[in-house]
Amino acid sequence: MSVASGRIRAFFRALRRHKGAAAALAFLLFIGLVAIFADLMPFDPFRQRLVDSLKGPSRAHWFGTDELGRDILARVVYGARTSLTTAAGAVIIAAAVGVPMGLISGFFGGWRDAILMRLVDVMMTLPAILFAMALIAILGRSQSAAIVAVGITGIPSFARITRAQTLTLRSRDFVVAVEAFGGSARYNMFRTILPNSWSPILVQVVVLCSVAILLEAALAFLGVGVAPPTPSWGEMLRSGKSYLHEAPYYAVLPGLILTLTILSFDAIGRAMADLLGKRYELRKSGSEGAA
Repeated sequence: MSVASGRIRAFFRALRRHKGAAAALAFLLFIGLVAIFADLMPFDPFRQRLVDSLKGPSRAHWFGTDELGRDILARVVYGARTSLTTAAGAVIIAAAVGVPMGLISGFFGGWRDAILMRLVDVMMTLPAILFAMALIAILGRSQSAAIVAVGITGIPSFARITRAQTLTLRSRDFVVAVEAFGGSARYNMFRTILPNSWSPILVQVVVLCSVAILLEAALAFLGVGVAPPTPSWGEMLRSGKSYLHEAPYYAVLPGLILTLTILSFDAIGRAMADLLGKRYELRKSGSEGAA
């Protein structure tokens, strides 16, 4: 366990040295802190004051107010909590289901692999946003329903990545040695193979975070996501498009923050994939040189 944690720390140290990833990581850390301490905002995102509706940026309201007189900045800050909570919940659901599916499929093979992979193929043929909309129609419009819907759409990617890693490691000497010494299938899967498969799974966690935030915003923009008055970046864009001529600032801030958040997750994911690819090439060249 100490070896694995040491590898993870070394990996994140290398990630911080990547300029683009370091900037993206700093921005996401800022957004995360803003979401955590959103309650310290001086304005209530739910407080309506119709006499202040669609007021432009001012000293009292830095980014203006919406059609109900609510402070846009306060709603964007609380919207960060909505988006990050949805992303975190979706990743937990997708990983909790997809990773064991991939482990079982790749480790045992045979009929288990056939059944699980056919299920994954069926899930991948369904358009993510249409599937999410259908599921929300069944579960009802709420943040919990959005988390479940987005999380289910991410299961296939985790299952396929984990299966590929399991197939690669299944015949390695250290896995065979554990079996020879009487290690159970569960021990081999979760204590031997899984700790050595964390790299691509971690990359997929970051990638799914950006996809989950985008999908949650898209659902809210279409009117089937998180129900008002809960602040959501997608819902704010949906409302703001009706006032582009009267109040163009309305949609600027939520759109900008949404874009930067998605781009930051994407930048970190690309940097992680690049670092992992270089590390794999170094290991491969080293093993070939030793041979």
